[in-house]
Amino acid sequence: MVNSRESMVVVLCRTLVIAFAVGATVSASDTATPCVTVVEREISASVSPYYGAIYADREDNRLITNYRQSDDNGESWQSLPSQQLLAKGLPHGYRRNPVTALLDPRHNRVLWIVNALDTPDLDPRKVEPPIAQKTYYLRYRVSQDGGQSWLHDKPIVGAGKHDAAHPFDDLWIGKNAIYLGDKGCRPITTRDGRILVPAQMTILDAAGELYKPPRAHTYTAAVVLIGEWASDGSITWRISERVTGDEALSCRGMIEPTIAETRDGRIVMIMRGSNSHDAKIPARKWISVSEDQGETWSAAKAWGYSDGGSFYSPSSMSFLTRHSSGRLFWVGNRTPENASGNLPRHPAVIGELDQESLGLIRSSVVTFDEQSDEDRQQGRLDLSHFDILEHRPSGDFILTYPRAHHSYKSREFAELRLRPSPE
Repeated sequence: MVNSRESMVVVLCRTLVIAFAVGATVSASDTATPCVTVVEREISASVSPYYGAIYADREDNRLITNYRQSDDNGESWQSLPSQQLLAKGLPHGYRRNPVTALLDPRHNRVLWIVNALDTPDLDPRKVEPPIAQKTYYLRYRVSQDGGQSWLHDKPIVGAGKHDAAHPFDDLWIGKNAIYLGDKGCRPITTRDGRILVPAQMTILDAAGELYKPPRAHTYTAAVVLIGEWASDGSITWRISERVTGDEALSCRGMIEPTIAETRDGRIVMIMRGSNSHDAKIPARKWISVSEDQGETWSAAKAWGYSDGGSFYSPSSMSFLTRHSSGRLFWVGNRTPENASGNLPRHPAVIGELDQESLGLIRSSVVTFDEQSDEDRQQGRLDLSHFDILEHRPSGDFILTYPRAHHSYKSREFAELRLRPSPE
């Protein structure tokens, strides 16, 4: 055993002053029917071992991340060397970043999606290097033994005429790119057995150059990769139509899609946008819906409450997740005033979706973290990069994320246990 659960979590010797105590259910708007109760909270100097974890077997209590494993629901953790072994011996500058994963319970297989760069001599210290907007591509790994070994580590390439250099129509690696934006881009399996991977791709203009509107940091469209299992445990891939945004309302297009399947079989996608070109434009999250299991998508529109109202949200990642009860929850940022581009990335909230209108139920929203006086003394607070896992024995959510200060120059890490309210 490398680390116990107790030794992994070093709780800081201070109190996090926020708008509620553990056990309360506080919403930024009202508290009629909050969707969860916060039952535990830990703030640590080190990353929670649950961060990025998935269950890796449909029956056992095995959890894995991209570098840790636990066979007792997270009570103890050991190293998981198999992911790192797949990147061993790559040329200098190449990258393999396992981003997010799923367990397909029908086949009891783990699928891990990897952001990859085959860019010789690229400085490994550079975060989000500009060249990646032309060279990112996706790989996938498949395991049948809970991540201890891997059957496949392959580029994601569409069936038919495509190859690794030209994985899908309108995508040529080296000219434009496809990649996952954050942990909210978690794959799902649908009721008919297909695999859906939400991703984003950069776009080429009429001259074949990377397209980017004025004042935009990057520009992407959202897509969904649709996979079906082959007999050898590999996956046959195709790509959905693109979901694009109105550049007048989101100058960076559609970013970091997160998806879930509703009770009636629709697929809902929530996306990040950006009003960084004009702070007078309302900062929103965006929604698109598929009624054919991810093949085609409705035009992106601003996402709001199920009662028809709207809310502000900065350009930041968010996370849709389906609970074992069938309820859908959303984790993200909701600001009381209009945001400007990426900021502010607080407060952080969780709320439940109405599965008919697909809007956020206003009265369900719970603020689980926000800026305190102590945070202000440490510089700008950013709450983002969330990850959420349903704990099998209890049905509680384990929510983990970094609390970044001073423009991401320092970080502490949060682990919360959230108990869904009765339906």
